[in-house]
Order: sequence, then C-alpha cells, then structure tokens
Amino acid sequence: MDYYGSIEAGGTKFVCAVADETLTIIKRISLPTMSPEETLKQVFDFFDEYELKAMGVGSFGPIDVNRKSNTYGYITSTPKHGWRNVDLLGRLKERYDIPIAWTTDVNAAAYGEMHLGAGKETQSCIYLTVGTGIGGGAVVNGAVLEVFSHPEMGHITVQRYPNDKLESTCPYHDNCLEGLAAGPALEKRTGTKGQSLPSNHEVWEIEAFYLAQALLNYTLVLSPEKIILGGGVMKQQQLFPLIRESLKVQVGGYVSLPPLEEYIVGCDLGDDSGTIGCLLLAKKKEG
Repeated sequence: MDYYGSIEAGGTKFVCAVADETLTIIKRISLPTMSPEETLKQVFDFFDEYELKAMGVGSFGPIDVNRKSNTYGYITSTPKHGWRNVDLLGRLKERYDIPIAWTTDVNAAAYGEMHLGAGKETQSCIYLTVGTGIGGGAVVNGAVLEVFSHPEMGHITVQRYPNDKLESTCPYHDNCLEGLAAGPALEKRTGTKGQSLPSNHEVWEIEAFYLAQALLNYTLVLSPEKIILGGGVMKQQQLFPLIRESLKVQVGGYVSLPPLEEYIVGCDLGDDSGTIGCLLLAKKKEG
C-alpha cells in the first residue's frame, strides 16, 4: 500500500504521521525537537518503514518559501538554537525521492481547516494560533498564501490598549501583536499563566482588544470568508464573544462583515489542523 507522510515541525516538537489514500492516519508520533541531527534521525526511522508517495511539511519559521531563492526550503532566522539556516527540505529530499510540499505550520493548519475543518465550504480563510507565540496562515482562492515569503501575522504593529505600559515580550518589536498578546505577555501582565486565570479577569478585555485589532487589519487586507482561531490561549472560550464585540467597535461600520458568530470561530480539527493540512498538501503535490 502507498502512503502519504506529514511532518508538523515545531520548535518544541515534531509531529510525524502516515496516512493511507483516504488520508486516514495510520500511525503518528510526537518527537521532542532536539538538534537537527538527533531529530531527523528519529524522523527518518519513523518514515523509513513506509512506501511514501508524497509528503507535506509545515514548519516553524521563518522559512524560505521562495522557489527562486538559493535557500528555498531552509529554516532561516529562527531563534531556535541549532536550527538557524538549516536546509530541512533539502535533507528530506536527500532521503526520500518523492514530491514534498513545503510551507509554514500555520499555513498548513489554515489549509487543513479550510478543507476539512471550520472553513469548509469556503475558498479563503485565515488561521491564527495564539499560544506561546502568535502565528497566522492564509488560504486565498483555495491556495496557500506565499510568494516572496510567507505571512508573519504575529508581528504586525498594533496600537496599544489605553494606558498599557507592558514591556513587549518580543525581542524584535516593542508594539507587535505577539509581544503584547501571546501567552508570555498574559503571564507577564498578571504573574499567572493564562489557563489559571478566572474567566472574568480584566486582562481578557485587553487580550480581546489586541486580537480584534489584528483581525481588523487582516480583514481589511485579505477580506477572508472566515477567521479561525486556535492555540492554547484560545481555549479560553470567553475570549470569542469579547473579540467579536471589540472587532465590531473597531470596524466602526466602515466595512460589512459576515455574522460575527460565523466569521470568527474556533478550529474544528483541534491539534490535528496542521497534520491534516500537511497530508492534504502532500496529496495535492503528488497529484
């Protein structure tokens, strides 16, 4: 039997999966992200047992997705120790002479959600993960958005919440979304991890303000049919109505939007969004 492979390459863990022709997952493993040599040895040990037709890779970044670039397929300026300027795609191609789809982890998740998750029956959606960091992927007219590079939605500049003096947790930017709204920023504001905070804590209003501001900017630029929110912070369900209400205020009636309960939603595939997206991209690449 022929199989499809998926690698969701994260800074903390690599999730590898193999699926059959129907994209039913046959086996999956989760590996801690160690050095490239240690990690890839385990990746190869896993996939070597299968006759793969194609593979999809969704990687942490930044990565080079520009096919004209000399470093296409590389993980580039990542702060992850040992992984800067690693030719991940090249290493995989050396091992497996098969078509390999290459994109970001969040682009893969967006693709998975659009086809089989919360974005079904659309041709354009944004997937934003809010956790230890913030990252976003987009599908536009059925295709993953990437040309010269890929979206870095977590690092857009945002206006600060009134009287917010928090020192950004992003080492690159003083006023970016990730630095002011990711999990470490929540903890820095309150001294407590987000999952331990009560649902009525005032910090959720601040969080909703920043996320809604970002969603407004994405809406004005890309006008997606749906925005899907995932990641650990978005397991706080009280955030969804707060974000929708803040977005309504910040739009100010300038553009029309779909009903907000249908426009801003959680992910249907949960932790499988990226894996499913990689498998779909693999099958598309093979076809």
